[in-house]
Amino acid sequence: MGNLEIEAEIAANDAESNETPEQTNAPVVFSLPETVMPNMWLTDYDSLYYNQMDDYWEPPVDRHLLANLTRRNAQHGGIVQSRANMAASRYVSGGLSVQDVEAAFLNQIQFGDVALLKIRNGFRQVVRLFPLPSYRTRAAKDGGAVVLERNQQVKRYKAKDVIWVRQYDPVQQIYGCPDYLGGLQAALLNEDATLFRRKYFLNGAHMGFIMYATDPNLDPEVEQEIKEKIQDSKGVGNFKSLFVNIPNGKEKGLQIIPVGNFESKDEFMNVKNVSAQDVLNAHRFPPGLAGIIPANTAGLGDPAKYDEVYFKNETKPLIKKMINAVAQDPEVGGKLELVFDLEK
Repeated sequence: MGNLEIEAEIAANDAESNETPEQTNAPVVFSLPETVMPNMWLTDYDSLYYNQMDDYWEPPVDRHLLANLTRRNAQHGGIVQSRANMAASRYVSGGLSVQDVEAAFLNQIQFGDVALLKIRNGFRQVVRLFPLPSYRTRAAKDGGAVVLERNQQVKRYKAKDVIWVRQYDPVQQIYGCPDYLGGLQAALLNEDATLFRRKYFLNGAHMGFIMYATDPNLDPEVEQEIKEKIQDSKGVGNFKSLFVNIPNGKEKGLQIIPVGNFESKDEFMNVKNVSAQDVLNAHRFPPGLAGIIPANTAGLGDPAKYDEVYFKNETKPLIKKMINAVAQDPEVGGKLELVFDLEK
């Protein structure tokens, strides 16, 4: 190949490289859709897994979630504590202290079961009862209890030293099942709505925007400075104003296009109200006892009557279940039997 041919080929390649690449209009994807119920979520189970290595049954529902949820939703956390207080307030005497009675009911309601440990004296006689923390308590194969401790250590108690009080679960009879599981999604939705609202205000009371510039007179240095100011700020509300000067600029050469209108399209109040009502329904708890502010002048009725009916239908059966579980144990009797005021 001669020099002229080589120079001609180089010139042709340079001409091709200088051609403007063909532009394609590709869709912009902001995020992938959220999976509402991955793997049928956490309440879909038909059997329990036995942990052969640690020698205990794994709970059917994640106990860390059950413990954490009371701190993430105002209605759920308040109702769980209120239900425990209602039951504990009826306590008269027995093998539990007043503080331990409240702890026992709180564990039973929040996690669906509680294991009462028999405390013995030097003669192996039962002198009192103590509620083991359900969050860390697991059921052993022989009916005893295994308490998870720090550094992967466990403490084991034999079946004869433990009294289990369970809320019946038709799927399995190893652990109890909380009666409010149907309201977990509503409680989480309530939290999501609150967090979204907080992020909205922290971001400068808007849902974000697109800064759209078409003016060829925009100085590249000014354009870069605007980009840096937007990228470096955690929320645009962190700086109050931005001045841009474009000499001989065109009208609407620099525009701000909001991504969404939070005030007109958001259903924040509806989501909060409906999800709160779902949580109350899951606990079968009257709004008049939950501190709900009435939306009309008629109010929420007589709280004394609500309290009477709720005690009869919900609190009393809960108390009788614990009384019966303790009374059936052959080693507990006399002064250790639990006595509650079950009158109206």
